[in-house]
Amino acid sequence: MISRVFDLLDTAASARPDDLAVVDDAGEWTYGQLADHSHGFAAWLTSAGIGAGDRVVVEATPRREFVAMLYGCLRIGGIFVPISPSMKEYQRDHVLADAEPAIVIADSDQADVWQQVRATLTEPFRSAEVLPTDIALLIYTSGTTAAPKAVVSHHGHVVFATGAIGSRLRYRPDDAVLCRLSLAFDYGLYQVFLCAQAGARLILPGQGAPDLLLLAEARRNRATVVPVVPSLATILLHCARRDRASTGIRLFTNTGEALSPATIARLREHFPGAGIQLMYGTTECKRISILEVDGDLERPGSVGRPLDGTKVDIVGEDGRPLPAGETGEIVVRGPHVMAGYWRSPELTERTFRTDQDTGTVALHTGDYGCLDSVGHIYFHGRRDDMFKRRGTRTSVQEIEAAAKDIPGVAEAVLLLPNEERDIVLCAVATIGPADILSGLGERLDSAKVPDVCLVFDHFDRSSNGKIDRESVARRVS
Repeated sequence: MISRVFDLLDTAASARPDDLAVVDDAGEWTYGQLADHSHGFAAWLTSAGIGAGDRVVVEATPRREFVAMLYGCLRIGGIFVPISPSMKEYQRDHVLADAEPAIVIADSDQADVWQQVRATLTEPFRSAEVLPTDIALLIYTSGTTAAPKAVVSHHGHVVFATGAIGSRLRYRPDDAVLCRLSLAFDYGLYQVFLCAQAGARLILPGQGAPDLLLLAEARRNRATVVPVVPSLATILLHCARRDRASTGIRLFTNTGEALSPATIARLREHFPGAGIQLMYGTTECKRISILEVDGDLERPGSVGRPLDGTKVDIVGEDGRPLPAGETGEIVVRGPHVMAGYWRSPELTERTFRTDQDTGTVALHTGDYGCLDSVGHIYFHGRRDDMFKRRGTRTSVQEIEAAAKDIPGVAEAVLLLPNEERDIVLCAVATIGPADILSGLGERLDSAKVPDVCLVFDHFDRSSNGKIDRESVARRVS
């Protein structure tokens, strides 16, 4: 029975020891080899005096060794803390002070560590007595607007989430999943677990791999599944316009930051054999809902039905569930709701609310949306992203989505009004501000159309690939 995260790997290694598990730019390991190396790293940690409950911070470089360190740390009951190599010094200092790790393994340390680990590969290692209720992961949020905070994930939470997501995505043993996402970002990290659950092959392009070679990399490794965020989809589409040879990609998945309808349409145009599966989630419960493959064609704007074994309510200001079609806060219950925030009891109490009668925990996401009559979720935006302008209620997401629907607009960020100015639309586009505002006027009520639009050549991004909105705001101020 799979109840601990490393059971995912051990089950795959037992069932298919000679099948490829992970491929990077330096080589490949089978599931049997990956399991052996995870045991070797576990033995190395133990010899260094690191044990159950200790935090192990590792820079999430896209290498086979990172995957082995993840599983090896969990074998000893350690708490794995992945951080992005591109994390800013301020954020890194905060994470290290907050996590108080027993060891930090930076990218520059990893070659020396693995020289020592390989010397222990022949030594037997017995996994510790790890319980499903033990902490497996601390996943730090990107922290673009504040100091990063860590979501606490128990083994049981991760295992349930992996199973529930896997039952919808249906990765296959013959799949090769091309993961260009950061492994410090839960969307990227869970590709490790989903591949192990399915017996699929994980492909990790090198950290410095040129963007223009990404499609060639997918073809060379016979990639069949590609998880994408908008920036990655843009890279793939740029490659596809230059390189029109066919690929074996059968599925694109998306969460973290929504793809615009225009981007989805272009993916279908350039990758006609691939389906698109839209998802919605937060780090606090990993995934909330998953839409059927190409379900956006039938239900535009939907992010799917809640995961099996979970429950989603839309609640009003009084905390009571609202009927279908009405907008309110998205509240989630289920075995995937994580344990709260590391060393942040007040924030945990506000977000993870325990029902005094039943003892169940409800995750108050701070996201707003509605349910339709058959239980599909429609995401409308964050609480802080909703506002009234000229008497009309609207959201950042609604205006940004309309902007990205305009031909020539690649990305859009709406800055909320403040004491000094009204709303401002910022765009990465090949057309001018006047054309963008005109296009918005054709798509939205006049009260929702900004008076000012600024065009940039690019937006800065956070370590998990999302647009750095604070950076955009600084460029405007």
